[in-house]
Amino acid sequence: PEMRALENIDLAFVCMNLPFTMDADAAAAAVSEFKPSFVYPYHYRGRDGGTQDPAEFARKVASGVEVKMGDWY
Repeated sequence: PEMRALENIDLAFVCMNLPFTMDADAAAAAVSEFKPSFVYPYHYRGRDGGTQDPAEFARKVASGVEVKMGDWY
């Protein structure tokens, strides 16, 4: 909910893995609320089946937000 109040964000880094942070759906919904110019998904390799798909995240983010993929792993 706090992310909805963010404004004028140029660059965002969004972590997404379970069970510790958001899944890809929740991360995409959050980013779509505050609409940064660019977003990097990171920390998406979880444990116990918590790994999230950054490509799926990118498909679900609102138009107008450019998803950048880092070479994290």
